[in-house]
Amino acid sequence: MRYSDVTEGVFLERPNRFIARVRTGDETSLVHVPNTGRCRELLVPGRRVFLSKSGNPERVTKYDLVAVVKERDEGGPLLVNIDSQAPNRAAGEWLRRGGLLPAGAEVRGEVKHGDSRFDFYAEHGDKRAFIEVKGVTLEQGGVAMFPDAPTERGAKHLRGLAAAVKEGFDACVLFVVQMKGPRLFRPNDATDPAFGEALREARRAGVKVIAVDCAVTPD
Repeated sequence: MRYSDVTEGVFLERPNRFIARVRTGDETSLVHVPNTGRCRELLVPGRRVFLSKSGNPERVTKYDLVAVVKERDEGGPLLVNIDSQAPNRAAGEWLRRGGLLPAGAEVRGEVKHGDSRFDFYAEHGDKRAFIEVKGVTLEQGGVAMFPDAPTERGAKHLRGLAAAVKEGFDACVLFVVQMKGPRLFRPNDATDPAFGEALREARRAGVKVIAVDCAVTPD
């Protein structure tokens, strides 16, 4: 997946979850933040950011803040995509190219089952699978972690996947690490121990847990 019309800027502040103030050249603009997570370790005043121009002329904010350059004490700068829509788009492309699934598998998006709506449903022969995608933007010391804030919805999805396995489906939670560099992934137990326990229970129930990193560029 790619963005069009990408502009570099400097992050100044985030007045609320949806809006950031960014300096581009001599201008200061309000831009949309397509991520309602905390992103506190990323959206730090003075950080370099990348903006994608919206194609909607009626929008109040003409840019989306899609990536941040995270400065680190070790390992050098890390470019992190923070667009919460990007993981599903990238995962959809990957799955339909044969990533994770057999070639020729039918893949559909946004399928409801039980009391959950999962990101993808796939069929191949007599195999049927639900796949839930989670975007990962939190990195500490080379370790990618999810979530960056408590998420009851995330734990609910895991319980739904475990229930689907009991019904005879295959199920997978796919963590899309929105950066290239972390050497391993783990649940963020310090922030959300309930999610960590739900993930371990889902794995014991037969849900596949997969983490895939991404080659991230400004566009």
